[in-house]
Amino acid sequence: MTIVQKFERQKGFTLIEIMVAMAVFLVICGAMFGLVNMSQKRFQTESQVLDSFQQARLGLDEVVRDAGDMGFPPQNQYSVAPLAPTFDAITPVAWSPNYAVTSCLIGTAGGGTCTTPSDFDVIFEEQYDNTGVNWIRYTLQGTTLWRGVAPKAAGVDPAAQVSIAAGNMSPYVTNVMNNANAAQIARFRAAYPAMFPGGNPQPIFQYYCPNPAAPPALRRCQNAGANNSPDNVVDVEVTLIVRATRSDAQTRAPRLVELNGRGHRLNPNR
Repeated sequence: MTIVQKFERQKGFTLIEIMVAMAVFLVICGAMFGLVNMSQKRFQTESQVLDSFQQARLGLDEVVRDAGDMGFPPQNQYSVAPLAPTFDAITPVAWSPNYAVTSCLIGTAGGGTCTTPSDFDVIFEEQYDNTGVNWIRYTLQGTTLWRGVAPKAAGVDPAAQVSIAAGNMSPYVTNVMNNANAAQIARFRAAYPAMFPGGNPQPIFQYYCPNPAAPPALRRCQNAGANNSPDNVVDVEVTLIVRATRSDAQTRAPRLVELNGRGHRLNPNR
C-alpha cells in the first residue's frame, strides 16, 4: 500500500507586507506618544496658570482687606485726642513726601506730587494689631509685588519706615506684569486684546475720592479737584495681572490672568 502525502502551499506575509505593517504601527505609536506628550505639557501649563491664579487671588484679597480697614482708628473716635500721634490714623493712605506736613496730590501715570501713593505703590494707615497704628505698604519692584508692615512713627516718612531697604518687606506676589515694557505689552495684547487698555501699563492701584460735583459720589482722585489728596481716599481699586511661568504648550503665547477687586474704607475721616 502506498501512502501519498499531499503538501498544501502555506500562505504567509511577505517582507514588504511586514515592513508596511511596521511602518503603519510606528506612525500610530508616534501619533499616540505625541498626543500624550502634548497632554502632559497642557496639564503642566494649566497647573501653572492655576497656581498663578491662586497666588494672585490670595494677594488681591489681602490688599482689599487692608483697604477696607484703612484709616482706623480715626482721631474723632476719641473724646480726648490721644497724646501720641501713633495711637490714631490721621489719614487712610499715608503719603510721601512731607507726610503729616503738606498733603501731596494724587496723580496718574506719574502725574501729581505724591511719590506714594502711586500707580504701583500704596501705604495704608490702620490699626493692624493691638500694639498701635501701623503702616502697611505694597510696592511693585520689577515683576514682584512686595508687602511690609511697620509701626507708625512720628516725624518719619512712611516710605522710609516701611521699605525694602529697611528690611521689613517681603516678596508677596511674583510675575506681576502690570508695569510691563512696550514690547511685552504688545505681545500680551496679541493674545489678550482687552488687557492693557491703550497699550499702556495697567496701574495696580487706582484711588477714588469724594466728587465735589456729585453725582457720581466718587471720582478717581486725580479727577476730584480739591479732594485730590491721600487723606480723602475712600476706595482703592486693585488690578493684578500675573503671568504663568510657562507659555501655552501649543501656541507658545504667554499665559496671563487678570484679577480685579475694590476695597472700600469703612471708617470716617479724622
